[in-house]
Amino acid sequence: MNKIENKTFSSERSLYNLIDTIVINCQFSGIEDGESPLKEGRNISLLNSLIDLRYPLWHDVNLIVEDTTLTTNSRAALWYSKNIKINNSYLHGIKALRECENIEINNTDIISDEFGWRNNNLNISNSKLEGVYAFFETKNIEIDNLTFKGKYSFQYVNNMHIKDSNFNTKDAFWHASNVVVKDSYLEGEYLGWYSNNLTLINCTIKGTQPLCYCKNLKLINCKMIDCDLAFEYSEVEANIIGNILSVKNVLKGEVIADSIGEIINKDSIYKIEGVVKTRK
Repeated sequence: MNKIENKTFSSERSLYNLIDTIVINCQFSGIEDGESPLKEGRNISLLNSLIDLRYPLWHDVNLIVEDTTLTTNSRAALWYSKNIKINNSYLHGIKALRECENIEINNTDIISDEFGWRNNNLNISNSKLEGVYAFFETKNIEIDNLTFKGKYSFQYVNNMHIKDSNFNTKDAFWHASNVVVKDSYLEGEYLGWYSNNLTLINCTIKGTQPLCYCKNLKLINCKMIDCDLAFEYSEVEANIIGNILSVKNVLKGEVIADSIGEIINKDSIYKIEGVVKTRK
């Protein structure tokens, strides 16, 4: 491996088509404000560096990013790249990850609207994320110990497993397919509408009007806090620990809880066949 160390690059495509190289303790910034400094690279390790330029890591293959900061100026940082490992870093530019494949992110702080769109095989662990419209249309996702804050997350995702995570997010999991969430806290309004094959296990759910218009929805040993008008027009099998404020017009299946404040079966435009009951 070649090595580039203790350098500053500010021009456009300054290290274009870099191959088999370790870039360590370098800065990509300056008055030239160049774009795409590390585009079309192959087998690159970017270590202990700073990126303050736009579109820095496009069309790269076999990329390691470690102990590195990508500032708010590094918008659209990683696009069309594959085989990526990011560890102990900061991704703070908008649209930080898009149309990429085979990505591992660990112990990383992410502040990025429109993060993670249309990727394939994305693994995130021990990280924090803040942003709007995260993970749109991404498939094959594994998440472990992620703290997320934002709106409109996980829309149209397909094939995802989440565990030991904490989400504060409105309109999450809309139109999501084949999703399993375990041992996690989910807070936000209008959770999971129009989802298909969404399974929540040992989760706590908080917020109004959750889980409506769902198909093949399962809740196993979950708790629901401040949840009213839940499960409207959903096909659901739900085993809830504790209380649900209200359940409305369950289309098919069964909802059982320790207590339910109100069971609403009226004003439906569909045939309601769901069973809602409390434990004896």
